[in-house]
Amino acid sequence: MSTYVIGDIHGCFLTLQSLLDKIEFSSTDQLWLVGDLVNRGPRSLDVLRWTRDLGERVITVLGNHDVHLLKTAFNLASPSKQEVFSSLLAAEDSAALLDWLRHRPLIHVEKPYLLVHAGLLPQWSIEEAERHGREVEAVLRGPQVLELLMRLNRKKLSVWDDRLSGMEKHSAVFKAMTELRVLSSDGKTCLDFAGPLHELPKGAMPWFSVPSRKSQSHTILFGHWAALGFYRAPGIVALDSGCAWGGTLTAVRLEDQAVFQQENVEDRS
Repeated sequence: MSTYVIGDIHGCFLTLQSLLDKIEFSSTDQLWLVGDLVNRGPRSLDVLRWTRDLGERVITVLGNHDVHLLKTAFNLASPSKQEVFSSLLAAEDSAALLDWLRHRPLIHVEKPYLLVHAGLLPQWSIEEAERHGREVEAVLRGPQVLELLMRLNRKKLSVWDDRLSGMEKHSAVFKAMTELRVLSSDGKTCLDFAGPLHELPKGAMPWFSVPSRKSQSHTILFGHWAALGFYRAPGIVALDSGCAWGGTLTAVRLEDQAVFQQENVEDRS
């Protein structure tokens, strides 16, 4: 049995199936997905159905585009997002798929690894990050889901403070785990930066490069940052290799760190 972690799929179902053929994915293998199952690619509905039907063989964390789908379903997204997801939301099984998606975790910890879509704030230890994630997941699945999703429309993220509480804390955790890439020198998140490392704003650094980061006890597996591409450094593996932009879909086998990549083969029909 092997465990494969796969980067952002973004509705590229044919590419995903080709990658699975390449790795000879079998009935005894496990998949970890970094989130962003939907949007951009042409077959988001197929990706959702296939992933849900794998049951316990797959662990997928929520990505920001998955969250956009949930916001659209709750009539909280912009008209452009509503148009993108219109066919998916019209599917006869959309309610069941959305309920399944709403019950995905934000974070998965299985030592020595941690799976998250975007990243972790450097102030969080592994234990703190997992606790924060579980608190947000409970809100997402409960009666306050609308309030939480509405707060995620805010463009700015508060500088982290352990004294944050309630929905302000939950939304800060949610946005960090699904949107974080870069931090400024004063600890503020730069949510509008999505470029390559050589274009980092002055004084900014990737969240994973902060010297005092408390989550260095585990290897963090994440996606979200297509301009970073497939990138490995001590303690991190970045897996968004830009499949939906015409790049590749990447898988890493955790047992031996073997890397597999599949070029985009979507026909856009």
